[in-house]
Amino acid sequence: MGRRISALHIARVAEIAASHGLNIDNINRLSGRVSLETPSNTERTKACVEFSVRGIPADASALRQAFLQAASDYEVDIAFQQDDIYRRNRRLVVFDMDSTLIEAEVIDELAKEAGVGDQVAEITEAAMRGELDFNESFRKRVALLKGLDVSALDTIAARLKLTEGAETLVGQLKALGFKTAILSGGFNYFAKGLQQKLGFDYVYANELDIVDGKVTGEVTGEIVNGERKAQLLREIAQREGLKLEQTIAVGDGANDLPMLSIAGLGIAFRAKPLVRESAKQAISTLGLDGILYLIGFRDRDGLH
Repeated sequence: MGRRISALHIARVAEIAASHGLNIDNINRLSGRVSLETPSNTERTKACVEFSVRGIPADASALRQAFLQAASDYEVDIAFQQDDIYRRNRRLVVFDMDSTLIEAEVIDELAKEAGVGDQVAEITEAAMRGELDFNESFRKRVALLKGLDVSALDTIAARLKLTEGAETLVGQLKALGFKTAILSGGFNYFAKGLQQKLGFDYVYANELDIVDGKVTGEVTGEIVNGERKAQLLREIAQREGLKLEQTIAVGDGANDLPMLSIAGLGIAFRAKPLVRESAKQAISTLGLDGILYLIGFRDRDGLH
């Protein structure tokens, strides 16, 4: 998957497959046609080619590393997954919110409004890289927001931008009968707003404590950390009568790895290097609607 795919990309993937004892049965283009001429604006173009291959690689880890290197060399994403009964029978997709569904870390935006932006951003980055315990870092960041007027939440909500492809992806998933959920280490106020806008079935996020119109610097209830996200994924799947193999999890931070690791399809989206290397699949070049290709859908099926 990428903004553009050429014969060079296809040849490299074919070479890697052959060198690991895999035989290519079929090659399909899942995306619409992209002009062979250099387009005036490639920011929103999408290209995806699917290879059907047979065989068992002698060294699956070496195969993955070869694909990761090729993806890096050519600025594309390469996903390698088993084409079993579950691939086309997934029914639940759960998303992280900050820097996944929206192009911001909301707690950083709140910190800017509170005048403590640099302090909080530094802690956030360390937490996303996996260098700090999430609960500890989260409480430290929220404590710095003490005294912030509640009106700042509306100000921030009005300027939040959806990630490229988010609206298309969620709309298509709903039309196809998928259940969707937000499992966020961010805040309910913003997650509920996304639920109203896009129609998510479930929302779990943190609740900011507010007294007399001011943020107290505390959160109420259980913190939604990495372990809690994985637990919630299991609970929602059970509630919907689904196996974990029928679930998809999407996130960008270290606190998303527990849910990415247990989902049938775990996708690191525009993620930090640690997360990208640890997740089963990664998308860095396209928007969220690129996930539709991983499920096996084609643009000519009516996806836009």
